[in-house]
Amino acid sequence: MSKLVVLQPTKQPSIPLLPSSLSDFSGTKLCQIQYKRKVWQPKGALHVAAASTKKILVMGGTRFIGIFLSRLLVKEGHQVTLFTRGKAPITQQLPGEPDSEYSDFKSKILHLKGDRKDFEFVKSSLSAEGFDVVYDINGNVDFYLSTLSTGIELFINISQNILFVSSREYFLLQFSGREADEVEPILDALPNLEQYIYCSSAGVYLKSDLLPHCETDAVDPKSRHKGKLNTENLLASRGVNWTSLRPVYIYGPLNYNPVEEWFFHRLKAGRPIPIPNSGVQITQLGHVKDLAKAFIQVLGNEKASKQVFNISGEKYVTFDGLARACAKAAGFPEPEIVHYNPKEFDFGKKKAFPFRDQHFFASIEKAKHVLGWEPEFDLVEGLADSYNLDFGRGTYRKEADFSTDDMILGKSLVLQS
Repeated sequence: MSKLVVLQPTKQPSIPLLPSSLSDFSGTKLCQIQYKRKVWQPKGALHVAAASTKKILVMGGTRFIGIFLSRLLVKEGHQVTLFTRGKAPITQQLPGEPDSEYSDFKSKILHLKGDRKDFEFVKSSLSAEGFDVVYDINGNVDFYLSTLSTGIELFINISQNILFVSSREYFLLQFSGREADEVEPILDALPNLEQYIYCSSAGVYLKSDLLPHCETDAVDPKSRHKGKLNTENLLASRGVNWTSLRPVYIYGPLNYNPVEEWFFHRLKAGRPIPIPNSGVQITQLGHVKDLAKAFIQVLGNEKASKQVFNISGEKYVTFDGLARACAKAAGFPEPEIVHYNPKEFDFGKKKAFPFRDQHFFASIEKAKHVLGWEPEFDLVEGLADSYNLDFGRGTYRKEADFSTDDMILGKSLVLQS
């Protein structure tokens, strides 16, 4: 007997957003925010001065967060070196960035080419340079797969979307991503390091019925972000001056994760937006420029010493609300939203929706009160900034893939006929 997939096209006049505090969240009451459409203006011209000029090493820095962070550091007069494998251009001109500003940045940024997994090279090269501060924002996760039967090894880099799938062989999977052992050589090489600033993730928190997540909440040592959690523990155990930021979902121009881009692809194609279950799951997004600003504000800040800070946007938003916010920000008509039950489908290895299907959001009150940090972008303005500086210019990281959408809509049509 066929089982019916319930599809609920929903049209609501406003975007449900929740204030970023537990006292304002009852689980049912939503703030109704009326947004006025206005001419888009680029935002994010940040100027946050640190106490003094520093010699700074940025681990990574050529993909997303580091592109914006390194510019702020250079503007503040710091000597900035990017440590990368040299497989991507060290600099790229940002959309809308004046030629003069890009030329100035390009002339000042330095590069140290190497593999951070080559521990001896890391120790010798960093020791010779003697950096004051390290920003570790390199978030790529690499894997090694080896067949148990043949011993053939395959290298997979998730950031490059390389995937190997076999239904006939069994594989041994070993994580070799941003683990704590990759940080130890850096600390060994820099005994006089003034500060180690780390990009962690709110994904380290243990799933809970009590939200928003706060910095004192229990963490999950088995989460897929356990490498970040282990790194935080290592930094604490080594007695160095460290600071860790835990973003929730990051969005903004050049985002290599399919967050807002996933919605923009569907809006541009005029397609319904499939959202799992009820669509009232609550999540949180933070703009990359606000995150970069937070990274600047912890630099040399005594209040940030040996502290963890959640960093994200001011408001929480439902999945349905996010779809409508993306449409409003990009100037598309209000979308048709289709709800489906994920248990009715076998998507295989494909991901049908870019967010975890649960409530997931964190309090940013500590960063606001201790650091004096405030996010500059509200959700719709931030999405407009991302669209106008990236997707709206015809640039994106991943081609549109509507195959899972078609499975959802196709099954609906069959059952309804």
